[in-house]
Amino acid sequence: MAQISKIEWTESSWNPVTGCTKISSGCKNCYAERMAFRLKAAGQPRYRNGFKLTLQDDIVELPLRWKKPREIFVGSMTDIFHKDVPLDYIKLIFSTMEKADWHIFQVLTKRADRLAEVAKHLPWPKNVWMGVTVETEKEVGRIKQLQKVPASIKFLSMEPLLGPIPQFPTSGIDWIIVGGESGPRSRPIENRWVIEIRNRCLKNNISFFFKQWGGTNKKKNGRLLEGKFWDEYPQERELLVQPETV
Repeated sequence: MAQISKIEWTESSWNPVTGCTKISSGCKNCYAERMAFRLKAAGQPRYRNGFKLTLQDDIVELPLRWKKPREIFVGSMTDIFHKDVPLDYIKLIFSTMEKADWHIFQVLTKRADRLAEVAKHLPWPKNVWMGVTVETEKEVGRIKQLQKVPASIKFLSMEPLLGPIPQFPTSGIDWIIVGGESGPRSRPIENRWVIEIRNRCLKNNISFFFKQWGGTNKKKNGRLLEGKFWDEYPQERELLVQPETV
């Protein structure tokens, strides 16, 4: 349930929960859902329930066994702030992240309301980065909920970017990831939408990461924006604590 990730802005994934339910337009062609059913068909026991939300409690402390520092995307196959994930279980996940302070944990949710509601019950060490997904203007309210959270690094994932987002709050936002949708039914992204967000990042001193143009052949479409790769990260990324050697 932990693996080297192909996602450009992280290194590994850790899924102490799997499965989810759809709540907004970005969920329509969910890659995690497609992958979950493929894994079920292949006989992967963790996906015996397909994409039904499932707690994988036997790996809730797995990152503690990874001694080499790495960036870890928490919940690439789920949303740990889903209403059916008990608060006590979320606390266990955060406890592991707090203990494993040599890693950077990148947590992403579409359930910003629940995030804001339970944030006061959770530890917020510097190695936990908290983000929300914002696919269209309709989801901009998620940013205001994120701004209430005492995470040291707050970020936005504007992927899949499904329309222009000309105005959104930027106070306290450290990092913005933008990407087009990929896959067989991918919806189009427009160059001007991306440039508009990139320019807001430059104006507000926010690190900008352009992940992909997406489409049915995302490798062919590539990642270049105006002839350049945009692979910026928050400055704090360079401050990874090295684990003590035994």
